Amino acid sequence: MIRKLKSGEYRLYSRKLDEKTGKRRNLGTFDTRAAAEKHEREVQYFKRH
Repeated sequence: MIRKLKSGEYRLYSRKLDEKTGKRRNLGTFDTRAAAEKHEREVQYFKRH
């Protein structure tokens, strides 16, 4: 899940909620949406291999 921050950056959050905090985990902050989407694909690839 990618959200745009007030600063104009994009942050990648986990899809599931963290059991301990009840919030989504921050998986990185990126300058462009394309960079965030690229990293999201890398995370999904890594999870399945």
